[in-house]
Amino acid sequence: MILRTFYDEDLAQTSYLIGCSATGEALVIDPNCRFDQYMSFARSKNLRIVAVTETHIHADFVSGARELASLTGARLYLSDEGPAEWKYVYAASAGASLLKDGDTFTIGNVRLQALHTPGHTPEHLSFLLTDTASADAPMGLFSGDFLFVGDVGRPDLLERVAGLSGTMDAGARQLFRSLQKIRKLPDYLQIWPGHGAGSPCGRALGEVPQSTLGYERRFNWAFREQDEGLFVQAVLARQPEPPTYFTQMKRVNKDGPEPVGLRLSLPELPFTDLKDYLDEEACVVDIRSAEEYASGHIPGTLNLPLHASFLTWAGWLLPYDRPLLFIGDHAVAIQAQKKLVLIGLTFTGGYWPPTCIEEWRNRYGTIEQVAQIEVSELRQQVAQGDIYILDVRNADEYAQGHIEGAHNIPLGHLEQHLQELPIDRTIAIHCQSGLRSAIALSVLATHGIQRCVNVCGGFNAWVQAGYVS
Repeated sequence: MILRTFYDEDLAQTSYLIGCSATGEALVIDPNCRFDQYMSFARSKNLRIVAVTETHIHADFVSGARELASLTGARLYLSDEGPAEWKYVYAASAGASLLKDGDTFTIGNVRLQALHTPGHTPEHLSFLLTDTASADAPMGLFSGDFLFVGDVGRPDLLERVAGLSGTMDAGARQLFRSLQKIRKLPDYLQIWPGHGAGSPCGRALGEVPQSTLGYERRFNWAFREQDEGLFVQAVLARQPEPPTYFTQMKRVNKDGPEPVGLRLSLPELPFTDLKDYLDEEACVVDIRSAEEYASGHIPGTLNLPLHASFLTWAGWLLPYDRPLLFIGDHAVAIQAQKKLVLIGLTFTGGYWPPTCIEEWRNRYGTIEQVAQIEVSELRQQVAQGDIYILDVRNADEYAQGHIEGAHNIPLGHLEQHLQELPIDRTIAIHCQSGLRSAIALSVLATHGIQRCVNVCGGFNAWVQAGYVS
């Protein structure tokens, strides 16, 4: 048997390929839209992808299951569990084989058994794997978003993202019972989860890529809590705010993602088109670093640097119904486009190289810059009452400590609260270290709010300076 893990850093998401060496057949579990990685690996091992499945209807990325099955001619296996209103709409048109709790299918000498493990979502399946060529008992469990290393999947997304009221408590109770269901499985069973640290699909996911059931039963908080009511309270407490794009992903993956293709192109656009796009309210995204953007940028552009959390903030801030255009180097723009496809942002029309900044200055006489303020100067202005402090961290970060008098509006919700901001005072924006505040300042600038300064080093610098009482 061949088992290959594919971990996507952009999504903090794991997919798996299982192959049977004897027959040359392979299965892919929870693929994303980076199809080449699965097909290239299969070719390198002389395998044919004959089956594709996924554990549930994903909320944080566009599923690649439908298109990968189409590209490879593989059979698609989908869950048939859960209520009627939460089943795969496209299953019949895709010719999918539907799975219930206990159903099995084989890939060569490898047997997969579906276990219904609801809680994160009603239709969620986990898959027990048995290599029948060498064993008559399962080796491991592909647990998807049900069980992680050190945590469990959050049960609140259907209510908070899909708008299904009353499902949060019910999901938490289902999750508790799913945990009881797998208690009887052997300790040695390996656990192969669907996400790692940094994913918003859980609260405290670890960096360790896999575990064993015995280890999780002993050390995972969710197994240690034996009272259902207390478990429900604990699993619903302090869950991070889900990004707004999760709503879009749930709908897309339930109805059936449109094909994205294996290759993408991104033409360089003439400078003369740039002002027209901005006047027509297209979304022009400056993907240069925050420092480059601060030193000079075109008015009306949003700064979203291509860093580790690029997709998270793209999902929060970029529109699905307007063209997306980039300012940045061609290679970086192509990277950005490929990343955005993972969350269904495919309406990308082209890019302008960074030289357009100087061309704009020459044509229109001015570019904008980002004002910066050190925490020492900020403290003086706070004492004088001359400045409005905007803290764009999450609510739980703010609760753990903040600058006295600061107003908390998390970055992801900033556009919905613009009317709360003063127009007659300077706004000092900060986050924890400076990454989110730089993005926030560009968000305000696109809405014409110009009297803003970025707090250098963010709240970390404030704390390190000893200004926390």
